[in-house]
Amino acid sequence: MTPSKVEAAIGALEFTDGYPTAKAAETLRDHLDYLHGVEAFMNTIQGVSTYAIREGFLAAGISDGDVLICSELMDSRSLFLTPNADTVYFWTFLDLTQGPLVVETPADTLGAIDDMWFGWITDFGLPGADRGQGGTYLLVGPDYDGPLPEGGYYVRHSRTHHVDLVGRAFINENPGNSPAPTVDKIKEQLKIYPYAAGGVGSSIGAYLTGKGPLGQAAAPRSPRFVEGTGLAMNTLPPADAGHFDLLDALVQLEPAEALDTELAGQFAAIGIVKGEKFAPDARLRKILDEAAAVGNAASRTVGMGAHPSDGFRYYSDDSSWWNMLFVGGFDFTNPPPDITAEGVKPYPNQGARRLHSRTSMFYTATVITPAMCMRLTGVGSQYLIANVDAAGEPFAGAKTYQVRLPKDIPAARFWSLTLYDNQTRSMLQTDQLYPRAGSQEYPSPAAEADSDGSTLVHFSPVQPDGVPRGNWIQTDPERGWFVILRLYSPLQPFFDKSWRIGEVELAT
Repeated sequence: MTPSKVEAAIGALEFTDGYPTAKAAETLRDHLDYLHGVEAFMNTIQGVSTYAIREGFLAAGISDGDVLICSELMDSRSLFLTPNADTVYFWTFLDLTQGPLVVETPADTLGAIDDMWFGWITDFGLPGADRGQGGTYLLVGPDYDGPLPEGGYYVRHSRTHHVDLVGRAFINENPGNSPAPTVDKIKEQLKIYPYAAGGVGSSIGAYLTGKGPLGQAAAPRSPRFVEGTGLAMNTLPPADAGHFDLLDALVQLEPAEALDTELAGQFAAIGIVKGEKFAPDARLRKILDEAAAVGNAASRTVGMGAHPSDGFRYYSDDSSWWNMLFVGGFDFTNPPPDITAEGVKPYPNQGARRLHSRTSMFYTATVITPAMCMRLTGVGSQYLIANVDAAGEPFAGAKTYQVRLPKDIPAARFWSLTLYDNQTRSMLQTDQLYPRAGSQEYPSPAAEADSDGSTLVHFSPVQPDGVPRGNWIQTDPERGWFVILRLYSPLQPFFDKSWRIGEVELAT
């Protein structure tokens, strides 16, 4: 059943009466380590990215429980994966090792709480249980076995000891789209404090019948806010074998039960195991260096929508605009359900993880929530990405491009286009600290529509003659870039595709 000699790309593999020679066994051991290394790199980008963000926060002096807030919006000085320059970010990591934490969320926000493997825990704000009114969430870690309240909280459980909370708050209804009123509301309403068992949410009757303790209500507490606008910090994950070192650090930080055993087996095969020291010898380290190089290159390729066979293109295979989430949804298994007149219509469960969808998402972006890819109008946000022009060529920083958005852009709140650096996947760094154009008049002038209602946006190193400032995004002649269209509170013409953004074309 096994021939005496197998010709393969890794060389000739010889067997004596079916038993491998020492050379064949050594070659195959090295190759299997390489394959496991590539798999471990591509399939753990989500966890390594989360860990790298937290490390970036800590290096910038932002401890767990502190809240990064961008009072004048996120700008290009910090390295984050594809943030926007349109909403007020507030961002924190929370440590649940000392017990559950209460989070009182501000009203009129769009937020998510994920675990350290970027597993979705809950939404808050408009798509959350509080439905944008502001709510009280109780976050419970994996080791907690104490009493929980009967009511009064939205109780959410995490598989990991640490969680990632990200909120975006709107400025579109403020005078002049100023972020100041929104920032004031966040600082006034956001509270983070330990849960007090037996207090609010627990009745006296529960105590009298032995179902819980009798305690005092906890005092709500405002967190320490750290200004993010203008702060230069790096939250990007490594693109080399340092990926495996951060992966090991995350595995040691969080419970083994937080992981799918099949996924954990991929990196256990290269020596990353909970409770054990990761110490690859020179042979394995050399192999992992190559595995990281190929894994990163492959992740970049699927992360930029370069494989039409992945089915990421939104309109058709001849369109440059794509989104990786409509293939597998927020959990990367099945497409998000259709919303029909009869209600929600789910797609048949095919029982498979869409690995390229997951790798693409977390190589390009951070945070996951159903609100990022649901087909429901008027709630959440939708995104389309373009990495190449109408001819299929990657964008060159020295050239001039343009894209036309037809009239009646389907966004109830606002729309925007933002440019990102191909290498860092962060906002493109030019003289424009906010490389965006859109319907809001802050932090750059609002884009102006033409007489027919359509809007033409230009991308070039120098502002073209006759083009309004709000219709131009600056590029760097030395840097490749890509663009993301954002629609906040998207409308039906986006989903039924009766409205379609034009292709990005070289300006004539």
